[in-house]
Amino acid sequence: MDEYTSTVRVWELSCPRLPAEVGRARRWTRDILHDSPCADDAALIVTELGANAVTHTTGPAFRVTITRTTEAVTLTVTDTGATTHPRITHPDEGTTHGRGLAIVTVLAAALDIHHDGHGHTVTAHLPASAPQPTTREAQPC
Repeated sequence: MDEYTSTVRVWELSCPRLPAEVGRARRWTRDILHDSPCADDAALIVTELGANAVTHTTGPAFRVTITRTTEAVTLTVTDTGATTHPRITHPDEGTTHGRGLAIVTVLAAALDIHHDGHGHTVTAHLPASAPQPTTREAQPC
């Protein structure tokens, strides 16, 4: 029977483009990945990408997809009706917006951004196991 059992699991959530839906997507992500060491990072990534979809698009909805294997967790947020293209920025210290994708690049092992005439798809890849801290990271502040 093992030949019929997949090690890949996929979940998908469609959300209306409303600010409250970003919190729902975050909670949904935590629920799915509750037993994964990357659950908190994944929830933050979905929050950032979902907020971007709500803030920077005109489409009616955004979609979050979580793909989980034994080796990795992949988070994808797709939007429609984009008014701007996602890009990593490094705003001044006093600026209150514009750090979302930069935060995601720090948390993710890889980040892919695709856009076409229908919207954007941003995909973040996380290892399924927690990375081992380096000697410097393991030391107390």
